[in-house]
Amino acid sequence: MTSNIAELVEQVRKLEDQISAALAATRESIDYELHERKVVFEKEVLERHHQLKTGLFRFLRTAPFLTVLTAPVIYSLIVPVALLDLSVSIYQWICFSAWGIPRVRRSEYIVIDRQYLAYLNGIEKLNCVYCGYANGVIAFAREIAGITEQYWCPIKHAHQSAGRHERALEFLEYGDAENWRKSLGELRKKLKELEQPR
Repeated sequence: MTSNIAELVEQVRKLEDQISAALAATRESIDYELHERKVVFEKEVLERHHQLKTGLFRFLRTAPFLTVLTAPVIYSLIVPVALLDLSVSIYQWICFSAWGIPRVRRSEYIVIDRQYLAYLNGIEKLNCVYCGYANGVIAFAREIAGITEQYWCPIKHAHQSAGRHERALEFLEYGDAENWRKSLGELRKKLKELEQPR
């Protein structure tokens, strides 16, 4: 990675830290705290949440018909999402162990906590559990795929792809044949030293 790109990556990481700090400030303005991954609201806030809850009957009566009609299509994806979850979990258990790479912590990607919000009714809570699980599984699978790509083929594409993972920034330039063998070992070594988030 050139020094200019390395500097830009460092700037992006600093901006991400600033975003995290801003989100923490927002969290304080909403009057809740995190205690060992558990959300704690002030009593007055909880009471207000209960007042703002929309009952199931009213929720269903006012829901757009086409939205209700698409619900079975959305929920039918639970089977492939669960299979993806199982598949990538087994995959990384076998392959990452064989390659000497630390496994990705699933719990860091699949976060299911919105069902505890008192202002959501039962359907909204179910929807939030589903979305948290599905998007978490996809993020989990993407990280595993990104690590695999770094292990086997850390070469940037000639054409930029939308939504590329952060690891691709450190990949070799497309067509850089001279550095391919030398850098492949270095990138694999970085993976073996990888420290997963707690």
